Amino acid sequence: MPQESSHRVVVIVDENSNPFELGCATEIFSLHRPEIGGHLYDFRLCSPEPTTTMRDGFFTLTGVADLGAADHADTLIVPNRPNVDAPRRPDVLDAIRRAHTRGARLVGFCSGAFTLAEAGVLDGRRATAHWQWADDFRARFPAVHLEPDVLFVDDGDILTSAGSAAALDLGLHLVRRDHGAQIATSVSRRLVFAAHRDGGQRQFVERPVPDLPDESLAPVLAWAQQHLDTPLTVTGLAARAAVSPATLHRRFQAQLGTTPLAWLTGERVALACRLIELGERRFDVVARRTGLGTAANLRALMRRETGLTPSDYRRRFSPAPAE
Repeated sequence: MPQESSHRVVVIVDENSNPFELGCATEIFSLHRPEIGGHLYDFRLCSPEPTTTMRDGFFTLTGVADLGAADHADTLIVPNRPNVDAPRRPDVLDAIRRAHTRGARLVGFCSGAFTLAEAGVLDGRRATAHWQWADDFRARFPAVHLEPDVLFVDDGDILTSAGSAAALDLGLHLVRRDHGAQIATSVSRRLVFAAHRDGGQRQFVERPVPDLPDESLAPVLAWAQQHLDTPLTVTGLAARAAVSPATLHRRFQAQLGTTPLAWLTGERVALACRLIELGERRFDVVARRTGLGTAANLRALMRRETGLTPSDYRRRFSPAPAE
């Protein structure tokens, strides 16, 4: 269980900021969570003005810290804006540059990628933004490597998310990165939101609302999650769903934005993370119980999916062994 955290997350709220993303940040990073040991972060809001009008004049925000709070952030969430053509205030951009120079982690939700790019910290870096603004972003910031089809991009010390709801995906990813899969899963359950959504923006660009909702994957997904320790094949899953392998592939792409094998790998790695967090120290056992086969395969896939080897993950997130 986490102790009260000294990691300070600061959100800059500027004129016409979108309250939805502000609510996402508040929900994920600020709330006291007694079921997991208290606060995960030390959370602050700040603004360059004593009174800040939110998007479309919905309400005004008062009583928050001044912009100087950004200079003490370990993670700084930058302002987004519905009007991406409106330039950001120079003092806000300067605060972002200072945070980047001293090594703070920077986060842009949705159009916040424009703010980061305007501050000049994204040049030569990977980022994403809402698909609706992808062409505009590329034209204005050609030095940034835009990835428009994903829900978020983790480029180490700078992270960006796509459309508004992807702020939840990125926020939970940060919790998972900082506190492990078990804590992130607990937070996601409180949110009633998937701890990891497969696929990316493309599924929403091409098919925002399916003509005929197809729920046929739900039973086979639930069944597969209960049998990850057994050999599972696309052919076997298709037979379970009573469809052809080609149809199964199409439904996975349409509903989850991924392939059956990629989904299986993600589920197996997530289970491996949970087992390690719960104290299982034998990596061959973890590999066997998750269907990943060997400790070598476990190592390769965990490193690919989480950026950490099983040993690194254990040092970071598992309970200390009993004396």
